[in-house]
Amino acid sequence: MTIAVLGATGMVGSRVITEAGARGHRVLALSRRPAGGDPDVTPIAVDVNDPRAVGEALAGSASHGAADAVVLAVRTMPVDRDFLVGATRTVLDAAARRGIRVLVVGGAGALRSPGDPDLPVADNPVYVPAEVKAVAAAGTAQLRTCRAHTGADWVYLSPPARLEPGERTGRYRRGTDTLLTTADGQSWISAEDLAVAVVDELETPGPERHITVGHRPPGD
Repeated sequence: MTIAVLGATGMVGSRVITEAGARGHRVLALSRRPAGGDPDVTPIAVDVNDPRAVGEALAGSASHGAADAVVLAVRTMPVDRDFLVGATRTVLDAAARRGIRVLVVGGAGALRSPGDPDLPVADNPVYVPAEVKAVAAAGTAQLRTCRAHTGADWVYLSPPARLEPGERTGRYRRGTDTLLTTADGQSWISAEDLAVAVVDELETPGPERHITVGHRPPGD
């Protein structure tokens, strides 16, 4: 496949590029300031809120082919809810016009709490302390944006409560709309294994629109 990655220089996007390239996929690395160097990665300067630029990048050109799938993995610090929602809508619009599947790497706040399906993770202080509630709320708004878009083929991937650089084990647990935790109550995954899950989903799409993943201990 040719996989476009928006947010190519971020923690998740950069690892998705590495994982996709290792599996033989062609990658379009879309970001404001893309870096080159890998012959299988085509860097493209794109403002994710520019509909025309996003559409042209996905449609292909003389220098690169059209995308078969797009991964949206953008984040801002501090959180900018309006930017995130706008960028998501722009990508969904552009992909829908071209029949391209979109995988949105969203937030854990959009999930249900384990053991309490009526409590969103965004409102659960066990997983979302007060200082990151705005981040969780932005992710929930992003999922609502996806659900409101009737023309796009999308899947929203919520990471667990804790996502950080680490080891690529190639193992993970897959769930739907409820936060996954380990036997000791932890909810986490390495960014490397999240990237494995992203490319797995692109290669073999599941039927669900909202999915999540979590760490799978050895022997589990």
